[in-house]
Amino acid sequence: MRKSGSVFLSAVGAGLAISVGGTVYLSLENKIAGALLFTIGLYAIVLNGLYLYTGKVGYLVEQKNKKEYGILLVLTWLGNLVGTGIGAAALCGSRINGIRDKAYDICQAKLADTPGSLFLLAIFCGMLMYIAVDGYKKTENPIILFLCVSVFILSGFEHCIANMFYFSLAGVWSFRALFCLLVITLGNSVGGVLIPFIKKAEYTY
Repeated sequence: MRKSGSVFLSAVGAGLAISVGGTVYLSLENKIAGALLFTIGLYAIVLNGLYLYTGKVGYLVEQKNKKEYGILLVLTWLGNLVGTGIGAAALCGSRINGIRDKAYDICQAKLADTPGSLFLLAIFCGMLMYIAVDGYKKTENPIILFLCVSVFILSGFEHCIANMFYFSLAGVWSFRALFCLLVITLGNSVGGVLIPFIKKAEYTY
């Protein structure tokens, strides 16, 4: 396993990549085009082997040392948080900071939602993220990335790392925002391990 510092820096890089995807999504009026181009963030991550929490959590099922991998996941989540925070802060100091208003509106809808709704929407996103990353690893075909990411965005599913960026950009961090983010993270985690758990159960039983 990579050293903790290396994992954290890689996760920061992944957070920055998601910030780029979130920026283009917020910058476009056409939702379909925005959803497709958001995928550039995930594409950059898989091409460069960066650590994204929602791209890594699904592989927890196959790990022999789950405690060690769990620590890696925590470092990855924290690094993603720092990376998206840096990305949001940089954009706030730029001439395109007008996208903060759109991010704010998006965040208000999320913060007004119920924990149960956020959790369920996050499960579906977690499933799609696993399908995207694992599909790319097996085929090296980027189409699976663009399809899965576009589907989760257009469907309104919840992605914890994207929300880190939106919350930071909109400046809406609060106890409520942190609680919602943790609920979404849990949902993404459940969704991410669901398919590999089913696959493992098929071979076990």
